[in-house]
Amino acid sequence: MKYYHNNRCRKSREGLAFLESKNIQPEIINYLENRISKDELIDLLKKLNISASELIRKSEAVYKENIKGKSISENEIINWMVKEPKLIERPILVNKNLAEIGRPKENFLKIIN
Repeated sequence: MKYYHNNRCRKSREGLAFLESKNIQPEIINYLENRISKDELIDLLKKLNISASELIRKSEAVYKENIKGKSISENEIINWMVKEPKLIERPILVNKNLAEIGRPKENFLKIIN
């Protein structure tokens, strides 16, 4: 399993603690330090079964300044998330071909076997 993590995010830390309480030690991907490629992000969206616009953090200043209220394609949103990874909602757990956003952290239960 892979865990897309931002250690500065309380929800991300809580999600990791939740997994550890279930004796799950995923591979931790610090996606702000080790940026996600466009192909990796597209694959992640497929596993989440959502659109890029559903994965973007709308509370971020970068979103408000550059994307909000504009007619922008899914591809352009993906490009923004690759360029500015803090726009990617977190945390995300990937288990094989499935993924879940840990908001709430109990969502992870849907893909843990």
